[in-house]
Amino acid sequence: MAGGQERILRRRIKSVQATRKITKAMELIAASQIARSQARIVANRPYRQGMRRIIREAAAADPRAARKMLSTPEKVETALVVVIVGDRGLSGPYNSSALRAGDRLVHMLSHQGTKVRLVTIGKKAPAFFRFRGIDVEQSFTGFADRPTFADARAVASAVAAPFVAGEAQQVLLVSTRFHSAGNQSVEVEQLLPLSMPEDLEVSATSGLKGYTEFEPEVEQLLTELAPRALESEIFSALLEGAASFHTSQQRAMAAATDNADELGQTLSRIMNRARQDSITTEIMEIVGGAEALRSGK
Repeated sequence: MAGGQERILRRRIKSVQATRKITKAMELIAASQIARSQARIVANRPYRQGMRRIIREAAAADPRAARKMLSTPEKVETALVVVIVGDRGLSGPYNSSALRAGDRLVHMLSHQGTKVRLVTIGKKAPAFFRFRGIDVEQSFTGFADRPTFADARAVASAVAAPFVAGEAQQVLLVSTRFHSAGNQSVEVEQLLPLSMPEDLEVSATSGLKGYTEFEPEVEQLLTELAPRALESEIFSALLEGAASFHTSQQRAMAAATDNADELGQTLSRIMNRARQDSITTEIMEIVGGAEALRSGK
């Protein structure tokens, strides 16, 4: 083997080994973040479920007021779309899946004649949409990996303002939902108007009434609860998005580490085989030279 070729192979092997150290470290960090993110999802669940239960009971107590507050208008002239992705890459399909889903939703609404106003969360989103000629009205960054309730409140305030002012008749959310460590899915949900509880129609038609007396009136109560419910839903989506990001990154870095191991082994075999061939060639040359000298005598 020529000395120059061996040096090149050695440099490549060292480069692969250095890259492997980085991907392995990122894999371990992501794995530790998954457990934290899951714990935060579990801790937030009672508040979210309690908020939904109160709205469901209030809606069952006064279905007419509930429909007035919770029903989506037949004609939606303007829809505000919120897309949640990550602040960083190297996370497998996490960002691209949510971005493509958001892009499809925007185009679908546009084809239906609905004006779309876009709000994004995560650094990876604005450039994606602007490259496709879609204006981003507002972008939130810096907290996608570890969101707080204050972050959710800021987003909720920004998306609720156009809805309350009548500038948008619907607010839709595109985010990645975390079902388990092996199962995450991109979903589109309606944030505003608040979704009608699934069992409301049953309560209204069967004659069943809520067992709770509400003070103030249901309509006023729902008006006051709506901002809190919106914050809760956005915070839940942010938490599940963070958990999904770390899970996707852990898998991506594990795959990268395995690929680095395989590439390193392949390069080592190539170098060893070339060295063996070089040594064999040198031995044959020496033997051939010795035979030639012996014959010359």
